[in-house]
Amino acid sequence: MAGAPSQSDRAVSLARSLEDARRCLDLFCAQPNTLAALETTSGELADRITAGGRLLVCGNGGSMAQAMHLAEELSGRFRSDRRPLPAIACTDPGHITCTANDYGFDAVFERWVRALGAPGDVLVCLSTSGNSANLIRAAEAAAQTGMLVVGLLGKGGGKLAALCDHSFDAPGDTADRVQEVHTVIMHALIEGIEQRLGLA
Repeated sequence: MAGAPSQSDRAVSLARSLEDARRCLDLFCAQPNTLAALETTSGELADRITAGGRLLVCGNGGSMAQAMHLAEELSGRFRSDRRPLPAIACTDPGHITCTANDYGFDAVFERWVRALGAPGDVLVCLSTSGNSANLIRAAEAAAQTGMLVVGLLGKGGGKLAALCDHSFDAPGDTADRVQEVHTVIMHALIEGIEQRLGLA
């Protein structure tokens, strides 16, 4: 039976991990449409907020944690003091467990969108695969409601990409790499929103 890796082997492995993270971010930044897409999307989000819309954000697992992060940076504080911006993540365990128990887990975000979403709102879906059934159903419900759909996706975008008005496909072979790029995208979108609203 092989023993635990040596300190040297562990250091090499960690260095490779950091280099891979940097490679994924570099690949995303090098995509020819990245800056234009960030500017266009953040501008449209800001316009929706100005018109009275709000952001509904959802994801599974680690992506749910990121959905919470995006929402709190908008409703709470990002870099500077400014008015709170309307955003909420689908994290209520009462809703999630009730809906999953009665309708199945694939319905948890769809029913939340149908309950809270309104024309002019925005749904932001975070998915490292782009193929989560509950997010696909949420995006379909949002489109039927008259909402803008934004996807932070990975692995080519999956089925969700075709349902999004704006989407970002983060490079990375594993969920952690995709989520790391998603965090950078979220922060860039928040900065763009604040700039468009004159709050930065």
